[in-house]
Amino acid sequence: MNIRAKITEVFNEIWAEDHDVPPPALLDDTVLLETGMDSMAFAVLVARLDEELGFDPFTQSDDVYYPREFGEFVAFYEKFATQ
Repeated sequence: MNIRAKITEVFNEIWAEDHDVPPPALLDDTVLLETGMDSMAFAVLVARLDEELGFDPFTQSDDVYYPREFGEFVAFYEKFATQ
């Protein structure tokens, strides 16, 4: 499964629920806080990814981690996809 593609797909679905304009480009260096999604939308994103992927790296991790950029977010999910 392509984790990046699934995250992008779910992000775009959530974006479309609250916006009438196209979603921002999700590049590795895209700052998550600058995407236009609020904290509630990110919580929904993580919950839906848990449903779609079958895991939540934020609850599996022993460390508190807040990815700043999209590439870091994807890498965090990829790290736990193999466990």
